[in-house]
Amino acid sequence: LALLMFLGFSVVYGLRVNLSVAMVAMVNATDPSVDRNTSAAPACPLPAGSGNSSGTPQYPWDSETQGWLLGAFFFGYLCTQIPGGYLAGHYGGSRFLGVGVLGTAALTLLTPLAAGWGSRWLFALRALEGFGEGVTYPSMMAMWTRWAPPLERSRLMTLSGSGGSFGAFVALPLTGFICEKLGWPAVFYLCGGAGCLWSIFWFAFVSDDPHTHRRISEEERDYIIKTSSLLPQGTGHGWSLPLLSMVLSVPLWAIIFTQMCSNWTFYTLLTSLPTYMNDVLHFDLQSNGFLSALPYLGNLLMSLLAGVAADFLMERKVFSTTTVRKAFTFTGLLLPALFLVLVSYVGCDHALIVTFLTLSTSSGGISSSLVFPGRYAGFLLGITNTFGTIPGIMAPIVTGHFTEDRSLDGWRTVFWVAAGINVGGAVFYTVFGSGRIQPWANTEENRAEPERTRARTATR
Repeated sequence: LALLMFLGFSVVYGLRVNLSVAMVAMVNATDPSVDRNTSAAPACPLPAGSGNSSGTPQYPWDSETQGWLLGAFFFGYLCTQIPGGYLAGHYGGSRFLGVGVLGTAALTLLTPLAAGWGSRWLFALRALEGFGEGVTYPSMMAMWTRWAPPLERSRLMTLSGSGGSFGAFVALPLTGFICEKLGWPAVFYLCGGAGCLWSIFWFAFVSDDPHTHRRISEEERDYIIKTSSLLPQGTGHGWSLPLLSMVLSVPLWAIIFTQMCSNWTFYTLLTSLPTYMNDVLHFDLQSNGFLSALPYLGNLLMSLLAGVAADFLMERKVFSTTTVRKAFTFTGLLLPALFLVLVSYVGCDHALIVTFLTLSTSSGGISSSLVFPGRYAGFLLGITNTFGTIPGIMAPIVTGHFTEDRSLDGWRTVFWVAAGINVGGAVFYTVFGSGRIQPWANTEENRAEPERTRARTATR
């Protein structure tokens, strides 16, 4: 299950980020309508020999239009997080995750057609892709609520969720290669086809819970269901929800605000880094894709290490859950901010820029192991991801506004804004965050579980 989730999120992140690199090939960089502000500090020198060698169509989209197109995905993504989490928590997440990936992949196949019709058609198509993909992460959380033993949750969830970083790492350089060799339309045909292929394996091998899985061994089913390792919160939540208690929960708002801050930096780089590599550093498409992907390899490795470390510290009771979460979150937001500030002041030193950008996104993976499934996990992730998607909409648009002249000063502003938001999130979670299960998330069975555990221990 974790492996198929890993591959599924690799696919959906490939579908999400391929436009970031393909945009470089799709846009006519020599279009005279681009307004260059001569009072701003110039970008790095332009190397000799660049242009559209593939003969594929190019479009005269300015920086603001590109920002809206890169953010279009998140307009749709915003809409289905909460209903997807709610329905997945009630019915089970496998069908929602599978259909979400399949629908997004099928729509991706239409990207060249929509681009040919105009930027508004492409915006609408990308928004529809986001609408389909919005159910995927809440569905994952709902499934792990039923499948993951508590002491294995960080590892299983980090493995499955880190497919996103792996997908970005693979898709970015692959997109650059395909654009140069086959033309940018081939990117969307191949990525869409990969998503359709994955969905065949998903529907063939995955079920909502251990009860209904056709190939699970009896030993594993007993371990997950019958032993005390899986608390009663590993069941569906039904139709009723403690909405007022959720709205008044300060720790929940701490998670929401912190995720918004962290995602601002993540989405700024995810959507706009290839443009920065092209407009400022002037890398060719293949180099652009490869160097834009490096940060996500680092993020993948750091996420996996953080998941293991979080489990170790809590299993051994070295620190409390709250302390572990606060320490990992603070570090995972502060370090990326520091490296982004350093990027702003190294001029055109390509090696240092790539190094600091890689370290920024990599260190952000430290905070990736801190969400654990509970009774309302799918719905809660839908809420936090809904708010966390707002930066995905705003960051590319703000970046496009600041970088209309393609200058170093504009990009320095982009990095400073992202760093400041990250620091604010780190401080906020440190003050208001908590690792304790909130009373409204605890069922009567959960509250009784410690007494039953002590009774069983006393009889051994």
